[in-house]
Amino acid sequence: MFSRLKNIMGAPAPPPAQAAAAPPPPASNPPAKGEKPPEKKDEGEQPKKEDKKEEAKKEDGKEEAKKEEAQKPGDFNIDDNKDRGMTKAHYRKSQRFKIDLISIIPFDLLCLYFQFSAFYRLNRFIRMDSFFEFSDRLESIMAKAYIWRVARTTGYLLFALHLNACVFFIASVHQGLATTTWVYNGKGSAYLRCYYFAVRSLINIGGLPEPVTTFEIMFQMTNFFVGVFVFSSLIGQMRDVIGAATAGKTYFRASMDGCVVYMNRYTIPKLCQNRVRTWYNYTWAAQGMLDESELLDKMPLVMRTAIAVDINLATFQKIALFQGCDQQMLVDMLLRLKSIVYLPGDFVVKKGDIGKEMYIIKSGAVQVVGGPDNSIVFVTLKAGCVFGEISLLQSAKDGGNRRTANVKAHGFANLFVLEKKDLFDILVHYPESQKVLARKGRQLVKAKGPAPAKTNEEKPKGATLFAPKPPTPKMLRAFGDLRRGGFMEKLRKVARETH
Repeated sequence: MFSRLKNIMGAPAPPPAQAAAAPPPPASNPPAKGEKPPEKKDEGEQPKKEDKKEEAKKEDGKEEAKKEEAQKPGDFNIDDNKDRGMTKAHYRKSQRFKIDLISIIPFDLLCLYFQFSAFYRLNRFIRMDSFFEFSDRLESIMAKAYIWRVARTTGYLLFALHLNACVFFIASVHQGLATTTWVYNGKGSAYLRCYYFAVRSLINIGGLPEPVTTFEIMFQMTNFFVGVFVFSSLIGQMRDVIGAATAGKTYFRASMDGCVVYMNRYTIPKLCQNRVRTWYNYTWAAQGMLDESELLDKMPLVMRTAIAVDINLATFQKIALFQGCDQQMLVDMLLRLKSIVYLPGDFVVKKGDIGKEMYIIKSGAVQVVGGPDNSIVFVTLKAGCVFGEISLLQSAKDGGNRRTANVKAHGFANLFVLEKKDLFDILVHYPESQKVLARKGRQLVKAKGPAPAKTNEEKPKGATLFAPKPPTPKMLRAFGDLRRGGFMEKLRKVARETH
């Protein structure tokens, strides 16, 4: 994953291929008589060698690409041979190498010449820290680490009981087997009976025989005190382990309960409350958290970039609008994506809305619908598809960034959203990519047809704010004409026409 990021963010480009045909050499004079003609050199020999080098480089590149594809997500692309050599050299110079060397000295062989004793294996305790290192590393790579924590805590309890059983057996041998009712009587399995005594004594179950001697009384009192401390510590650790394992679930329940209380306080309709509960349940079941950004924000930038590249870069490179842009610009865009979950039937965009976002389908599907009641399905877009990208570059002038169709979720849909503001903030640092996007945007707009032109409606002036003036009555209009002499002129004209 990190090797892909390195190749994207500045890997040097391979040298351009040289011309296959070299300029022809100047014509040489013909050889004299008796001289051997000069050997003709193959003019295409040098280009052939260069072609072979280019082919070898391409094959190496293909092999590296296959290795990267075979690599699992999250693996580091490190030169294993070099890394192992450095690790060996560092380990041999460290203090830990000397400790490990001492811990494996086989002092057990002394049992062949002397009586057996467990002290011969005392040097193995020097490597006790290796167990804790193993435990930490195993916990870091497990998907459900709490399982190992519970098993480890249970192992601590069993080991503490084992040590107590061994100490009780030594105390019984010191007092003498079967000398009192308190010590081990020597019958049956020694380990099993001593372990049974340790369980009842360390966990303070009770029902043990009464100690007789002062040594037995002191031993039993010490055993009770140690048992109370050890058992309470292990119970507390087990509680912490279980609490850490269910911390996410507890946070989810607390968030959902708080939201339900808020909706009940303001008497939100039951239909809306049910949709909110559905969103909470699906989001938790799908991604195990309510907001992925909370987790990613805690990571370093290089880790967030690597995760974003591994998830979405291939999809971004398929978008026609972003083909030919700077790869680093695409990486910066990936870091600005936001994840949103839509419920079945939710409208992602509506026709006529202002387009301010671009959407990438992470999972699920959406449908482009239309008709009087949005019952006609024009197309269904599934995971990996992109829509709304043209609206990122169109301006509000002439209604160019208006949505031209309705898009609603077909089932549960998880979408990545890139806002126009974030894109413009990124393009400030990439002027060449800005020119490419502007050109691509114009081409895509022409291919999809011109945007509907905005009608030039005249704005109402101040006089039109009042009611229109009523027309003049006909009688008043006739008297007005009579007053201005128009009526008499009409009578004279009619008289002339009759004569």
